[in-house]
Amino acid sequence: MAAPTVELGAKGFSLPSTTTYSIANSLAHVEIDSSALDKLKPSSSSSSLPPSLIPSPNHNPRFLPPVLARAAIVVFLNKLLSSDSSVRRSLPVLLQQTLALSSGFDKIDFSSPAALLHSLCSITNTDVSTVSVSPDEIGFFETSSSAEVAIAAILDCCATALIRVSDAVAALSCEARRADLAAFDLPVSGDGFSRKDDTDVAADIKMLLFGSKLAGKNDLPVFLQIPSSFGLFREAVRSLHACVRIELNSSVKLRKPTEDGNYGKKASVVDLVWFLAKPMKTMAESSFKRAELNIESIVDEKVRSEIDSLFRKQCVVFDGFKKTFHSIFVDYMEGDDSIAFLQGVYDLLVKLREILAWEAALAVFSIETDDSIEKNRGDALVNAQTNGENAKGDKKGEKKKKKKKTLGKGTSAILQLLTDQVANCKEVSGDKVATLVEWVGDLSKYFDPRDSRLEILVAKVKEIVESNEVRRLPKIPKGARDFAGEQMAIREQAFSTIASVFKMHGAEALDTPVFELKETLMGKYGEDSKLIYDLADQGGELCSLRYDLTVPFARHLAMNNLSAMTRYQISKVYRRDNPSKGRYREFYQCDFDIAGQYEPMLADFEVIVVLNQLLDKLDIGTYEITFNHRKLLDGMLDICGVPAEKFRTVCSSIDKLDKQTFEQVKKELVEEKGLSVETADRIGAIVKKRGSPFEILTELKAEGSKFLENSGSVAALGELDILFQALKEANCLDNLVFDLSLARGLDYYTGVIYEAVFKGTTQVGSIAAGGRYDNLVGMFSGKQVPAVGVSLGIERVFAIKEQQAKDRNQVVRATDTQVLVSILGKDVISASKLVTPLWNANISAKMKVSKRVMDHITFAKQKAIPWMVLVGESELASGVVKLKNIELNEEITISREDYVEELRKRL
Repeated sequence: MAAPTVELGAKGFSLPSTTTYSIANSLAHVEIDSSALDKLKPSSSSSSLPPSLIPSPNHNPRFLPPVLARAAIVVFLNKLLSSDSSVRRSLPVLLQQTLALSSGFDKIDFSSPAALLHSLCSITNTDVSTVSVSPDEIGFFETSSSAEVAIAAILDCCATALIRVSDAVAALSCEARRADLAAFDLPVSGDGFSRKDDTDVAADIKMLLFGSKLAGKNDLPVFLQIPSSFGLFREAVRSLHACVRIELNSSVKLRKPTEDGNYGKKASVVDLVWFLAKPMKTMAESSFKRAELNIESIVDEKVRSEIDSLFRKQCVVFDGFKKTFHSIFVDYMEGDDSIAFLQGVYDLLVKLREILAWEAALAVFSIETDDSIEKNRGDALVNAQTNGENAKGDKKGEKKKKKKKTLGKGTSAILQLLTDQVANCKEVSGDKVATLVEWVGDLSKYFDPRDSRLEILVAKVKEIVESNEVRRLPKIPKGARDFAGEQMAIREQAFSTIASVFKMHGAEALDTPVFELKETLMGKYGEDSKLIYDLADQGGELCSLRYDLTVPFARHLAMNNLSAMTRYQISKVYRRDNPSKGRYREFYQCDFDIAGQYEPMLADFEVIVVLNQLLDKLDIGTYEITFNHRKLLDGMLDICGVPAEKFRTVCSSIDKLDKQTFEQVKKELVEEKGLSVETADRIGAIVKKRGSPFEILTELKAEGSKFLENSGSVAALGELDILFQALKEANCLDNLVFDLSLARGLDYYTGVIYEAVFKGTTQVGSIAAGGRYDNLVGMFSGKQVPAVGVSLGIERVFAIKEQQAKDRNQVVRATDTQVLVSILGKDVISASKLVTPLWNANISAKMKVSKRVMDHITFAKQKAIPWMVLVGESELASGVVKLKNIELNEEITISREDYVEELRKRL
């Protein structure tokens, strides 16, 4: 079969790691897309090379193995073609000619741009003086880190394949050694207290072993460690893959190389490969130990002894792995040679493949030579349980054979695949040790992506683990939750209360998209911007999930040129936070905002009254609302000697005082934010001020107060005076506290800021917050529309309400059903005749048919349905029904013509 052709530079083309590996191993040919060639500058004739492109006679050459050299050249070519700088045709054409060769790659000198150019010309028999190449163009090889990216791509391709291979091999070892499957029963936590990769590994291997009758109680540590060691390997491979995918196709500008040539993402690539090497070592160690255990599982004692002796001689493979692992890290730390380090890790990966081949061969050998194990040679994914069935046809008196143990469906399929494709269906006979050695050699090749058979194995493992035959319970992402029954009843009631308060103040409902353009959200949340969820590019627009409801509201005002609006919105928001108790990644916010020009403090006053009414009507118990003013906060920082450019970042630290001691915050201010100890202490003395609104306000306005020397602080104190006076008239001061430590870390606040905290026994922290943001709309349109609002953290309110219901033994009804129509029998027609008039009368009703009376009563009690309409054969014959009050356990008999009206009265 002819090797496929890859056209580099084609429109929309991206170079993946797998294609890089194929080209590097001569499994694919390279052509340059004609349109890409047309974009290149024509080559100009040159009689002599610049001095910088003449190699030094004393330079130290740098050669790579042919596979890595080809990979480096194809990455270099792809980056040249995708570069946004002007590149002449000569060099790309020379690189394409090089890739068309079948040999000579071990003679390419990568030590310098000059050496690279001359060695390329040498192996392609090109006169170097005829090649029109500038120092910047050939130097682009170093500036783009093409060699490092190429080796990382080879590692990515090989390591990605080993994820499925290692799972399959480990599962076979579990069968051979009768491992305890309890090792793979890992709990999944939605609050971030379990490692996703570990639980995924455990679930996948459990799927491969599903149906196994060999699993025993062998809980050796080497099997218990599989989820954690394989999970770390998956995490490292995924991180490397994400980086390589970008680096293979990112464009780099032409520029002159410096002495070290350390451009691009060389350091990032090395760091990620470093992160990959350690779990590779752990996997090699555990695979070696499992291979030893597989030898112990071989039934024939003589064969076991011979193989054990052979394996001990092969320990050089593992010893070589450990020595290579140690040396590459020591050499890199001493010499900082990134290419040598990456090449060393690639050598480790090759050795890991050999160790896995030994483990796989020994597991297969152990199973194949064990007559007590049923080897299903049909389609192992079909539940062909034939054991013992042939015995039914045995002649009378024949001794039945002992029933054999079966492999798991997944491992049976893998075993069949390996024996078919690797062992060529050969029976283990004759020289068994020689057979084993042959298997090891073949498996070592089989696990290399160059072998087309590997795709079949990887696809088969993927098919098995995704078949969900064990009926694995699906799970939700960390930081998300399901709500049903009583929880939803509480939530719906709370939403209704909240919406009614908002509407009472003239707010209109608004709904905005759950995702926004990324540019809309960035630069609005200070240090919290890192918590924004970014979405994958779906066609030219970079989008992110909304972080809150305030910025989308400001965008709506600006986009529609609105200068005034009172709106409310109850919707979900998303934050890429670390999930913990009371902290989620998806949650509801209930926002009320007033935008527009009003008298000073008029809108602020109404928003705070709304907040008071919300918390009172929700009946959550004791709460307090803390106040501060952003201008007062800025004035305080100015008074304490904080530079203006550090105001926002210092505010982010002060905002943590509700969770940390001042000493912890002080340490952050000094060590991370660069403030002096004296400045931090001055801040500490002020932020401790806390008390009733008028008490603190009087103190700050007293003669000699430093705040009176700051114009922003004076304006803030005047506004707060008006606000507190208005709130006093509305009887809303009882729960208010003036707290100078309140900072609210979001960048867009410009005036009053406030936060509501629950003071009951349920520890939930802040339950609402808000403030004035006069400049946010102007960020989008240039037109300033002042606004003020509050956001209720409804998830924490729900936690309080749910706890209250438990403490008060309240019965929370999941439905509004008022009547259960109960037919004692299976007469659906009669049920429909009785329930339809109730529905027509707008009475919430449910029907049930069952012969047993207690089934109906139990169901009604479970659902807290207050009334039942009971009808049996005698009631049907008499034209009456029985109305039963569940709570009082009372019954009355009434005619069918009157039961609807009677229920209406009693309800």
